Amino acid sequence: MLSFYVLGWGFTDYKPIFLGLILGTALSLFNLWLLAKRMERFGEAVVRGERVRSLGMFSRMATAVLAVMIALKYPEMFHFYSVIFGLMTSYIVIMIDFLFTKFLLSK
Repeated sequence: MLSFYVLGWGFTDYKPIFLGLILGTALSLFNLWLLAKRMERFGEAVVRGERVRSLGMFSRMATAVLAVMIALKYPEMFHFYSVIFGLMTSYIVIMIDFLFTKFLLSK
């Protein structure tokens, strides 16, 4: 998806929209990676019977706030709603993957 956004940024007149999508999606992928690493540590702690720490909600929220602050600071470069949509990209992909796995591969 990021490659399509880069192509859209490079070859269309909608540069702020595609740049907002790139920013939001890049930070969304960072948040997904951060969640995956925390879940890995969470699973290891449960197996060892140790106390379970946070999954990092604050750091993921801070990343989203950072993206929104960048979009508000530079509105001529980043389309605000595109940044928000980009931040939701990883969750949309997770839902599509779940539906694909649940209904198409279960037959």
